[in-house]
Amino acid sequence: MRVLVGPDVPLEELYAAPAEPWLRVNMVVTVDGAATGADGTSRSINNPFDQQVFRLLRAQADVIVVGAGTLREEGYRPNPLPIVAVSRSGRVPPTLRSSPPGRVLLATCAGAPGIAEARKLLGEEQVLVFGSHRVDLAALREALVQRGFRQILSEGGPHLLRDLLDEGVADELCVTTVPHVIGGLHPRISNGPPVDVPLHLHSLVEHEGTLLARWFVER
Repeated sequence: MRVLVGPDVPLEELYAAPAEPWLRVNMVVTVDGAATGADGTSRSINNPFDQQVFRLLRAQADVIVVGAGTLREEGYRPNPLPIVAVSRSGRVPPTLRSSPPGRVLLATCAGAPGIAEARKLLGEEQVLVFGSHRVDLAALREALVQRGFRQILSEGGPHLLRDLLDEGVADELCVTTVPHVIGGLHPRISNGPPVDVPLHLHSLVEHEGTLLARWFVER
């Protein structure tokens, strides 16, 4: 484990993925455990140091995987990287419905009511169906790897993080802890039925009270 301090830490080297394929999840949290701020999004709690890592992880990724609820709440727009929306309902988030062809994929399950519309919006090849009543995340990961997406970045949200950990699909959890306490009722970075997933700390960076931690999932 490496503990480093200061703004000049070589983050690109420090955050290099150790293997391929590799799936990492990136989240931000306050000291008192809030995953969102007063506006109900993570934008109101992140800071420039967190944004630096956010941009770096995207630069190292081949594809971004995000839960549909988070896509809606955070107002995701089409990105140079392909975005995979994970949705049990099969509905494409509003801000992504007019995306250029191939820039948005939808991962859903066979029982989803929105599959037909999603296929019309995104195209047959961009709608991935895994599982009957919930998305089989291990099958999704394998399908993305088969498409050439070997560095997979998930940006949550809390329900997807919980499921990725529970199903043994995530390799790494990157957590930025910002030096704020905000109180109130806010979601944690993981939400859903209880899980017990052991992690080990790969590295920890501190800069002006912000902590950047890389946690690897123990196998």
